[in-house]
Amino acid sequence: MAGISESILLLDNGSLRAAATLQLRELAVGLSRCIGKEVHAVSLLHSSKVNPEELGGVKAQTFVPFLRAQRELGVNRYKVVPLFFGPSGALVDYLPKRVEDLRNEGWAELEVEIAATLVREGDFRVAEIVAKLVRDTIDELGWEKPAVAMCDHGTPAKAVNEVRELVASQLNEILKNEISCVRACSMERREGAEYDFNEPLLENLLGQAGFSERVIVSMLFAGPGRHAGANGDVAGICAEAQKENPALETAMTALVGSEAGALVEVLADRFRGE
Repeated sequence: MAGISESILLLDNGSLRAAATLQLRELAVGLSRCIGKEVHAVSLLHSSKVNPEELGGVKAQTFVPFLRAQRELGVNRYKVVPLFFGPSGALVDYLPKRVEDLRNEGWAELEVEIAATLVREGDFRVAEIVAKLVRDTIDELGWEKPAVAMCDHGTPAKAVNEVRELVASQLNEILKNEISCVRACSMERREGAEYDFNEPLLENLLGQAGFSERVIVSMLFAGPGRHAGANGDVAGICAEAQKENPALETAMTALVGSEAGALVEVLADRFRGE
């Protein structure tokens, strides 16, 4: 076992919903096939609390316990491929602090490399996935030139918000002749003027001029969870808005992670440093 030189992790933030871990595992298998190396599905937090019976009898792995177990096998080097759209605090703050904690425990040989996140300037592939999911929804419903509200979770990090705005701009460029308009929005935000960049909130956008009739809510979420699941928070926001605005019709797209093949290609390039 001492011959294992490096472990590769496909890392998400983690969820208490089994579906999120199952999707992460599917993507890890696809990435493993694509790069020809074993890839471990690992969450930063939360997922280890999911009942293993919901996960095919195999407990979900989280970051620090996974690294400690791999250390017992003699592994000191790790490559993290983030299933994140942009540089969230989880990647740029929380994860490095946990790595430093492990080094301070006496693991001086520990090396952790973090690959780039999914979205980057000049690369339209995430936006193309989002556009496909919008088109699929349009085709299913037979709507003509609906408005598109592209919704993410909301973030305290301006850099992550800039990624959202980039994807929305790319999406508009791809779909400009097929829709009436695109507007980026957030599911939720922190209080305080310093977080105003998250505006508009989805709940406030729905029902406004241009978003008062047929609106496709484009889900900029990688995987399912309490926010983006079938009965999640975004679905609840849409249902409430329709109650308050009788002319409003909303339809949520599938999640970005549902397009596993296309997403794995992006992840493989990030692994390779491309």
